[in-house]
Amino acid sequence: MTTNEIIMHRLQNQQLTGTKFTQPGELVHHFGAMQAQDYAMVKWAVGLRLGKTASDIEHAINSGEIVRTHVLRPTWHLVSPADVRWMLQLSAQRIRGAFAAMSRQLGLDAKLYARCNKLIEREVAGRHLTREEIMEALEKKKIPTNELRSVFIMMNAELDGVVCNGAMRGKQSSYALLEERIPPVKQLTRQEALATIAKRYFISHGPASLHDFSWWSGMSVADARAAIALVAHELDNITTDGRTYWFKDSGISGNAKPKSIYFLPAYDEFMVSYKDRSVCLDPSRTKETITNNGIFKPVIIVDGKVVGLWKRTTKKDSIHIEMQYFSPIKSTQMRGIHVAAKRYGDYNGKKIVFL
Repeated sequence: MTTNEIIMHRLQNQQLTGTKFTQPGELVHHFGAMQAQDYAMVKWAVGLRLGKTASDIEHAINSGEIVRTHVLRPTWHLVSPADVRWMLQLSAQRIRGAFAAMSRQLGLDAKLYARCNKLIEREVAGRHLTREEIMEALEKKKIPTNELRSVFIMMNAELDGVVCNGAMRGKQSSYALLEERIPPVKQLTRQEALATIAKRYFISHGPASLHDFSWWSGMSVADARAAIALVAHELDNITTDGRTYWFKDSGISGNAKPKSIYFLPAYDEFMVSYKDRSVCLDPSRTKETITNNGIFKPVIIVDGKVVGLWKRTTKKDSIHIEMQYFSPIKSTQMRGIHVAAKRYGDYNGKKIVFL
């Protein structure tokens, strides 16, 4: 499989070259989960693929059509309501292990976490509260909640299935009770969960390798390999340069070349969901694109390759865009880049001004 073929499959499977979905919930369900610690950027990730506005996506989150919570790895993801509980069962214990040392350092043990959960459940019942409001209630019960403790208290409550995101309060996020937010659904066995997450990942992100899947899912390589084995008969695979890629063949011609330009958000699945990003990102540009502490910058994609970075400054009626290119850009490509940037302006209902 050529690099162009891998890129084209990914662009199509990630719903960038056109999508059959019309609603945010459908898109998120297709992906399984979409990394979402940058709230504004993940909304753009969904809006870009569906051709919808920022208010459309925020409405989907506020209404519970899609859920923002901690699953897979120790960070927020957007998840379909039907998938939240089995994903928590599959990944919560592993995520807790990742921050166990910090919990001990902060004096947060299982007993205190359980007490916090009960108090949070009581306070949040029937309403949506910000983290600050919840911490104020815990402080009244003599539970110290300095900034870092509050982060881990709320993350643990998410992992225990007590809370998930509530509706936005202006620019502030809030929490709601998971049981009030998401109707109960039939739970999956571990085998069913492993099969589901593997199939969902490779259909939406493939072609991808075992190690890509292990990275995205947060699972060990052994568990990821076992998950693939459960659905291997439903997937296609090809080995190139000693690496096996799993995917669902969508009939892309081997002679075709990707022709597309996108302003992708920070942490977009096209970038963040693979351990090996050399297909789309020149390794010599990795440090410019991804910081040492794992911050993924917004990127400009031309024909499936990262050609530069972009950043925005939002004004009252406009958005100022500054671009940094890794090499000279052709005039024909520049026109396409301006069209792609205008999509971001339309999504926000603002004019784009290039700096």
